[in-house]
Amino acid sequence: MSGLVIYTDLDGSLLDHHDYSHAPADPLLWELEQLGIPVVPCTSKTRAELLPIREELHNAHPFIAENGAAVFIPIGYFPDRPEDTEARDGFWIKQFVQPRSHWLEVIHSMPARFGDRFTSFNDMSVQRIVELTGLSTTAARRAALREFGEPLHWHDAHADPAELLVALQERGARVLRGGRFLHVSGQCDKGSALQWLHRIYQAHGGEAPLHSLAIGDSHNDVAMLEAADHALVIRSPAHPPPRLRREHAITISTLTGPAGWNADVRQILKKLSISRR
Repeated sequence: MSGLVIYTDLDGSLLDHHDYSHAPADPLLWELEQLGIPVVPCTSKTRAELLPIREELHNAHPFIAENGAAVFIPIGYFPDRPEDTEARDGFWIKQFVQPRSHWLEVIHSMPARFGDRFTSFNDMSVQRIVELTGLSTTAARRAALREFGEPLHWHDAHADPAELLVALQERGARVLRGGRFLHVSGQCDKGSALQWLHRIYQAHGGEAPLHSLAIGDSHNDVAMLEAADHALVIRSPAHPPPRLRREHAITISTLTGPAGWNADVRQILKKLSISRR
């Protein structure tokens, strides 16, 4: 490795907010692979969604699914199986929260006054998920295959969902606001998952410090952006940049989506003196 691991959000960051293209970043992704810099997807997407995306990106590295609910490490990626992981389906899996079925029970226990103000993925047709996300039918089916949490679509345009969030939190849930949905799961986040995985990378990377770069565009990326050594906030065409507490080692892109990803990762690599040799 070249002293850096990149942890990146997908939708709105590496993937365009509207058409999910990653083309502007493709040359850099190839260069990063040549440099030995892992690019770890860290996203609200499901494992079912991530597997074909990883193939499309020629990415064989670990990934963090469903907003930090679980880390998936290809078996054999590290010399030894990390502690507290389960070997299943070709991956060493570290699970941080209860399964989806638990959170569906919590959601269904919400007071009746919320009943017509939101809809969960579990209660949506595939066609409705297509309409809300712009995904293809195949991709929408994969998005519906949640394992550790449940997205909610709040459709009351005249009210803020704050009261719903409080009710869910009182029942043990953690709710993250993404670009399109409220994500209901347990006490996990992208930042904690990043830190867990980065410790493993560091343990196998020798004595030299191994930097972490987190890249995201939305509120559900904040924990990851705060946890990493370096943070890159990608501007969104749909919402303002998330606010961070940190004041050091932070970059806010000028361009949006993968074009911003490409331009500013290149600049950060220069600052860190990482280049092809």
